[in-house]
Amino acid sequence: MSDPLYSIGIDLGTTNSALAYVSLADEAPTVELLEIPQMTTATVAEHRPLLPSFLYLPTDVEREGGALQLSSVKQASGVVGQFARAQSADVPTRTVAAAKSWLCHSGVDRHQAILPWNAPEDVGKVSPVAASALYLRHLADAWNQHHPEAPFKQQQVTLTVPASFDASARDLTREAAVIAGFPADFILLEEPQAALYAWLAHRGEEWRKELHVGDMILVCDVGGGTTDFTLIAVEDRDGDLELSRLAVGNHILVGGDNMDLTLAFTVQELFKEQGHTLDAWQSVSLWHACRLAKEALLAPDGPESHPVTILGRGSKVIGGSLSVELHRDVAQKTLLEGFLPPCEITDKPQKRPASGFKQLGLPYESDTAITRHLARFLAGHTQTDAAAAKRPTHLLFNGGVFKSAALKERVRSFFEQWFPGEEAPASLSGSEDLDFSVARGAAQYGRIKQAGGVRIRGGTARAYYIGIETAGLAVPGAPRPLHALCVVPHGMEEGTSIQVPSEEIGLVVGEPMHFRFFSSARRVHDQPGLLLTRWDEDDLQETDSLEAELPAAANAEGGYVPVRIETHVTELGVLECWCASTVSDERWKLEFSVREN
Repeated sequence: MSDPLYSIGIDLGTTNSALAYVSLADEAPTVELLEIPQMTTATVAEHRPLLPSFLYLPTDVEREGGALQLSSVKQASGVVGQFARAQSADVPTRTVAAAKSWLCHSGVDRHQAILPWNAPEDVGKVSPVAASALYLRHLADAWNQHHPEAPFKQQQVTLTVPASFDASARDLTREAAVIAGFPADFILLEEPQAALYAWLAHRGEEWRKELHVGDMILVCDVGGGTTDFTLIAVEDRDGDLELSRLAVGNHILVGGDNMDLTLAFTVQELFKEQGHTLDAWQSVSLWHACRLAKEALLAPDGPESHPVTILGRGSKVIGGSLSVELHRDVAQKTLLEGFLPPCEITDKPQKRPASGFKQLGLPYESDTAITRHLARFLAGHTQTDAAAAKRPTHLLFNGGVFKSAALKERVRSFFEQWFPGEEAPASLSGSEDLDFSVARGAAQYGRIKQAGGVRIRGGTARAYYIGIETAGLAVPGAPRPLHALCVVPHGMEEGTSIQVPSEEIGLVVGEPMHFRFFSSARRVHDQPGLLLTRWDEDDLQETDSLEAELPAAANAEGGYVPVRIETHVTELGVLECWCASTVSDERWKLEFSVREN
C-alpha cells in the first residue's frame, strides 16, 4: 500500500457531519472542506459542505417507481443528507435522526433494527450502528468521487467522537467505521480536542503568547443533540508548554434540538393568536422550521426577524401555507431563560421525573439548564469542594449554538457570579468556524501525527471498573454485595497495557456470562487494583456489560478458574479486557455486550 497523500478529518455529528482534509506532502498546507454530494430535493442533487445526519427510508413505490432521482448518491438502505432532513418534517416516521445519540444508549441493543424509533411495522428499520455506517460510507464515497487518485482507504483518517462517549460507545463507533470501509489504522479523537486543534492551527505559533503555564481551558461544546464539557490544562514539560486533558463531563442529551422545540412552542402560541391551532403533523414540521429560523436569527449578521412558515392543512388557508414572524430578541430571550438560567456553582441538575411512567426512547435530560450541568461539572472536576472550584482561565466555544454572541456572553457572565472578585475567563481568539472546527481539527491532528507538532495529552477520559460479587453467606431474596475493582485508570495512554494488581478472582466457565462494568469521569486519581466497597451514584455509572462464553476447563474447581485481569488500550483508543488464568496459559478476552439489559 502506498503512503497516504492526505490527512482526512471526519466529524460524525448528531445533526450534521463534515469532512475536512489537508495535504501531507506540502510544507505549509491549508485545511480544506469537502463539498459533499447529496439529494436536496426528490429530483435534485447538489454539493454542500455539511451532510445532515439524517436517513430517509423510501417507500416501495418511491424505490421502484422512480419518484426519487437518486443517481450516484443513492444508498442501498435509504437517502442520506439534506433531502432526508427535509423529510423529517414531512415524514418523521420514515426518517432516522440522532443515530449517534443512540450509540451510547445502553438500554437498547444497538445492533438491532430499531430506528426510526416507534415507526410503524411496515417501515424497514435500521440499527443505530447501520445508520452511522451509512453516513460514514456516504462521506467515504464522496471523497473517492472527488479524489479518485487518492482512495479513501489509503489515507490517514481521523474520526471524532464525543469526549463523554464511554468505551462501549467508542467501540460501536469503530464498528460502524469498519463497516463503512475505513482504513484499518484510522484514529478516534475526542471532539473537544479536535476543536482545540483547529484553534491551534488557526493561531499558529501565536498560541504560545495567549496561553501560559497554569492556565486551564474549558471547552464548552453545545451541538445539535448533546452538550459536552472538557477541561484542558496548560503545563510545563522540560521548559516547553504542553496541553493535557484533565476531565470530561457526562454525555448530556441537551442541545440545539431542544432549543428548536422550545422555539416551536413559542411560535405555536403566535399561530394561536392568528386563530390557527396546529395538528401533530404541523407541529413536527414547525419544530424543523424553527431550526432554520434559529440558525438565521443567531448568526452574527442575522436579521431582526425571520419568517416561520409551515404547510397549511385546511381549505381556508390562502396559498397553502401559514407564516408568522419570529423576532430575534424573542428568540434570544426564550433560549437564554430556558437553557442558560442563573444558578449557583453548588447547584445540580434536577432529575425528578414528571411521572412514575416514562415512554421508552433516548434518555433525554429532564433539566435543560445547561448552566446547572456546567456548575456540576466544574464543581466536581476542579475541586472536591464545590465552593472551592477552580476557575477556568479561558473558554473555547464549539457547536453551532454559539454562533450567537449573546449566548456566549451569557456563559461568560456566570463566572463572575460563581467566582466573585476574579476576572471572567477570556474567550480564545481566532476562528469562528463553529460548524467545521471539529472536522478541521481532526484533519490537523492526523497531520501532526505524521509531521510532528504540539499534541494534547489525554488517554482514556474515564476510569473503568469490573464488578466483583463478594463471597459470604447467602441471604434469601437478597443479592450478594458488589465491589468495584479499578482496571483502567483515568488517562491511560493509547498503546499501553496494565496487569491489574489484585487477589485472584474466580472466573465462571462452562456457560455464557455477563460481567458488570462501571466507569467514572470524576474519580481521576483511582489506580488499577483499587477495590471500592461502596460508591456514590454520581461517581460511578454502570455501562454496557462485558460478555464471554468460556468453555469448561479441566482444572476449574466449582465451575471457576482463578484469574487476574489485564487491560489494554489500543492505538485506536479501544479498550480490551483480558482474563489470564493463574494455573495455565489460558486467556479469555471479554467483549462488550450491547444487547438490551
